[in-house]
Amino acid sequence: MYLFTLLGNLLIMATIWSEHSLHTPMYLFLCALSISEILFTVAVTPRMLVDMLSTHRSISFVACASQMFFSFTFGYTHSFLLMIMGYDRYVAICHPLHYNVLMSTRDCARLVSWSWAGGSVMGMMLTLIVFHLTFCGSNEIHHFGCHVLALLKLACGKETSSVTMGVILVCVTALLGCLFLIVLSYVFIVAAILRIPSAEGRHKTFSTCVSHLTIVIVHYGFASIIYLKPKGPRSMDSNTLMATTYTVFTPFLSPIIFSLRNKELKNAIKRNFHRKFSPLSS
Repeated sequence: MYLFTLLGNLLIMATIWSEHSLHTPMYLFLCALSISEILFTVAVTPRMLVDMLSTHRSISFVACASQMFFSFTFGYTHSFLLMIMGYDRYVAICHPLHYNVLMSTRDCARLVSWSWAGGSVMGMMLTLIVFHLTFCGSNEIHHFGCHVLALLKLACGKETSSVTMGVILVCVTALLGCLFLIVLSYVFIVAAILRIPSAEGRHKTFSTCVSHLTIVIVHYGFASIIYLKPKGPRSMDSNTLMATTYTVFTPFLSPIIFSLRNKELKNAIKRNFHRKFSPLSS
């Protein structure tokens, strides 16, 4: 599954780079999304696999902080890119005549840069806040990695509860802020689609949004369960399971969803395979 995640996202990137017909803002954002998913997977999954196969499971303080920083950075970059992709669909469907002006190459590169910068700021800020706390007592993390909620349970001191609430508030606010803007984009998109007179036109227009909308539901569905699920007697085990599922399956599902639900990308992948393997068969 780890290798499929890497190869699937690499395949999407290679197809977009090699196909000139895919050199559009939507596929530029998709390429940036694949890069963030590859980096997120590389930052977290190998360590998890090593711990699963090892009898001596330990991680240094610096390695733990680094893992948290990169997981936050690439995770929030992923959220910001999904938000920008929603904006791209909004402009393409609601303002098609101004699309080339509003989504120029320079503007798209700036939006991608802001997404990476925003993810890096979130990663650095949250990591510094968490590791500024004092940790005492047991140093055993009840998680497969250095997850923020598991680490906060090991902290002690007067400010621990307020910092914990602050970290959760920042995480949830950033995620819900991105989700609100995505939902707002789709409110205008649906309104514009309903004004299209033909059923075929409505179906064709909405089909350009299906893969993005599916990824949004998967991404925010898992994230909301992790951060907003009520605490229970088995909350630690269930949080660990959901976080593991989110870390492994979200990057794994993305290339599958985009390659199967996006007809243009699927045809481009087929053309690439045909060009590479047809000379061998002739």
